[in-house]
Amino acid sequence: MKNILILCTGNSCRSQIAHGYFKKTFENIANIYSAGIETHGLNINAVNTMKRDGIDISSFTSNNINDYRQINFDFIITVCDHANENCPLFYSKKSKRIHKNFSDPSKVKNSKNIDKDFDVCRDKIKIFTADFKKKYFNLSNY
Repeated sequence: MKNILILCTGNSCRSQIAHGYFKKTFENIANIYSAGIETHGLNINAVNTMKRDGIDISSFTSNNINDYRQINFDFIITVCDHANENCPLFYSKKSKRIHKNFSDPSKVKNSKNIDKDFDVCRDKIKIFTADFKKKYFNLSNY
């Protein structure tokens, strides 16, 4: 089984959404973890946007990167520029670092429709997850 870490600033929204899609997509072929440089708690709007797409992340927790120091990750995926710039060094020789910045829907100022803001981010992460699977996982090996 591969180990995949999804890293964001606060592990409250974008990394949690990605965690939900990666967990569903890579069930039985990868262990999925998400964490933040800091912990901000699970954002209820992230839970709601995933629920609208049929995925329950309500039991997920907001974790700090230091919780996972002992794990050798095959992939470390940063989903925001801040996490990419501040990701601590991991000493796993086999880790492949991948960065894809997603705008933070919780930071939209004067939003007229917060559900739509979260859904747009969610849909971009869903596409990224499918593209990641095509690029890095040859399913004939699983």
